[in-house]
Amino acid sequence: MKKIVILGSTGSIGTQTLAIVREQDDIEVTALCAGANVRLLEQQIREFHPLAVALWKEEDAKALRESVKDLNVTVYSGMEGLLEVVQLPNYEICVTAMVGMLGIRPTIAAICAKKTIALANKETLVTAGHLIMPLAREHGVSILPVDSEHSAIFQALQGAGENPVTRILLTASGGPFRGRNSEELEQVTLEDALRHPNWSMGKKITVDSATMVNKGLEVIEAKWLFAVNLSQIEVIVHPESIIHSMIEYEDGGVIAQLGTPDMRLPIAYALNYPKRHSLSGKRLDFYELASVHFEKPDTEVFYGLRLAYDAANRGGNMPTIYNAANEKAVALFLAGKIRFFEIPALIEGAMAHCSYRENPDLSEILETELESHEWVAIHGNGI
Repeated sequence: MKKIVILGSTGSIGTQTLAIVREQDDIEVTALCAGANVRLLEQQIREFHPLAVALWKEEDAKALRESVKDLNVTVYSGMEGLLEVVQLPNYEICVTAMVGMLGIRPTIAAICAKKTIALANKETLVTAGHLIMPLAREHGVSILPVDSEHSAIFQALQGAGENPVTRILLTASGGPFRGRNSEELEQVTLEDALRHPNWSMGKKITVDSATMVNKGLEVIEAKWLFAVNLSQIEVIVHPESIIHSMIEYEDGGVIAQLGTPDMRLPIAYALNYPKRHSLSGKRLDFYELASVHFEKPDTEVFYGLRLAYDAANRGGNMPTIYNAANEKAVALFLAGKIRFFEIPALIEGAMAHCSYRENPDLSEILETELESHEWVAIHGNGI
């Protein structure tokens, strides 16, 4: 019986992970962590019977303790609660599906506890890849990607042996505004941005897909996960989202991973690696598909992607500024306080004005996050 902990169990990745647990009889949930969705977390506790759970606010944890007092479950709260949960002894895989840089410290703690990491929290590597990857090697811990694109690359690498990869071809759907110009982006609404053509995801990542900042974050994450240079990572817009990513070897051979746009597949692959497990759902029908298309990304209109390459090339804490500024800008957009086109402008401004640090430790990364958030909050009232 494989035992798992899920950080972010009430979000999109977390609920889909639990859907896989329902299908498989060889996975057991040891603990669940959520932000503030007390009602859904209680339902999950009653269905999956974890030994421990954690919520961010103590007041929410107190309410949950009262509502599940008939069950044998320990309820924690805050960062200390998250750290308690990930260091539990009786599980093997930590699914890190929390949104944002909040996931860094629990991921580090889980690695130090020698837990396999099923990584869906891309911000962890974007901002602290220089700390996370050496730490994982030191503790002999595997980091298994859950993002569909990075899982596709990981799957394509199976059997590669010592053969070097010359290019990573990272596919992108292009989001709901593919093909639009800058003037058209000035008119889009929140509802427009949340209408992704292919994937069903949380609000933050859906907006990131619309700005193509999400692809920028994935470029930086791929650099750390697969130990390649930025010059080896090429983004290709593929609107059908059938080819999830590709790798090219030095002889010119290209290996691709294909499938329907279903996040359960990469989640299940990480949970069951190196084996595959039967999974329900629609299969790819090539006759129905008929054709696929590829385009170069428009980095003039969607310059959030270009800024990611700039941040990664600069290094240090610049990727943290990029990520944290985006987090705050998206939060302002979701709250109706800024327009869609202001998101990348605020990121660019934060990258130009926040303090640069060449080799940040964890405390400096978190300080950079705070500084970036503050800069965007101050300047996010019209540009």
